[in-house]
Amino acid sequence: MSERVFSVILLPTSDCNVACDYCFEHKEPHRLSPALLPLLTKRLLDHLENEDIEECEIYWQGGEAMVMGPAWFENAGEVMNRAAAQRGRQFVHYLQTNLIGYSQAWNGVIHKMFDGSLGTSMDYPNLYRKLFKGGAAAYTELWTRKLREAKAAGIGVGVIAVLHQGSLEAGPERFYRYFTGDLGLTDFQVNTPFPGGPAKEVEGGFQLDSSELADFMVGLFDIWMAEGYSSGVSVGPFDALIDHFTGKQARLPCIWKENCSNQFISVDAKGTVAQCDCWVTSYPEYFFGNIFQDADLTRMLKTSRARRDFVERPKRLVEDEDCLSCRYLSICHGGCPVRTYSALGTMMAKDPYCEVYKAVFACAETHAREILRARAAPIVAPRQRHEVVLNHGPRQTERTASGS
Repeated sequence: MSERVFSVILLPTSDCNVACDYCFEHKEPHRLSPALLPLLTKRLLDHLENEDIEECEIYWQGGEAMVMGPAWFENAGEVMNRAAAQRGRQFVHYLQTNLIGYSQAWNGVIHKMFDGSLGTSMDYPNLYRKLFKGGAAAYTELWTRKLREAKAAGIGVGVIAVLHQGSLEAGPERFYRYFTGDLGLTDFQVNTPFPGGPAKEVEGGFQLDSSELADFMVGLFDIWMAEGYSSGVSVGPFDALIDHFTGKQARLPCIWKENCSNQFISVDAKGTVAQCDCWVTSYPEYFFGNIFQDADLTRMLKTSRARRDFVERPKRLVEDEDCLSCRYLSICHGGCPVRTYSALGTMMAKDPYCEVYKAVFACAETHAREILRARAAPIVAPRQRHEVVLNHGPRQTERTASGS
């Protein structure tokens, strides 16, 4: 059986309990019915069998996934895992949540279904993540309390931070101190922003200057290497890049996948299938089909006209852009199609953050060379002090001071 892993970004609802300024999703109260979960599971397992894939990663997102409640997830995990085991397959579940709805009632299902860990999001400074009542300051206060409660319950928490102009103005050192010092985190990821959603005004702090953004990312990379790399702090995507350039197996983020169309899809609560959550919530012109209405997911993906652009994008970039001459093509692959589409109205162009990525790749390469050089350096043993013992007989012996 193939060792490939297929990933599904699953949105059981588009409903949400907060009011973030830059959200690109169309909020609605529709939720995935428990009655449809067995059919969804069957469609996914059929696809795994068709493609000879053993494992499927399920990334539960939203909207806000926690509005579904812990009992709903407990049932969903049991239904899906039981069906997978009966067919010799496996689901591995991950949870992404804003944490606002977290309580101790979630601890059991998080430890059982999600292996005791979850992902959440927070920016620094937080200007755009807001409660319906209380704004950004109240959101930060409540989120921080929930974070500490989850950690106290033994839950591992990884945090995604979306950069904005305020982040660049704060600077990489203060940014790093907030997550590692103020919050006490050992695992966070930095994402570049993009104006997702159909014709939505999100200028303001999200139209970042590429040069300033590159300087910030490189500065943050340097700080992490100096203070966090050897002390157990994980900062994405820097950690994956270090793995890549030092010859380790690296899991690079989806924006740099060889072709994301080969590795994952997103499904929303109504069964709509698209490339990722950004596409399924924002761009109907790029829907692949509906998993409840189309009996064969494998055939849907192979015949979808909307998906054809994703499949053909790498070839088009090599033909129409300067990507072929870039020494980092094998890492970047032209960058993220949805970032490109949201900025330019087409995915048949390289990622607008191209120059930022190049700066980060070059920084990673420099640090990786230093790591490899240190590993290759010969270990010089301390000089041993010798004393010569002279016997007045026919034999002389030389021994170390330790008597060996």
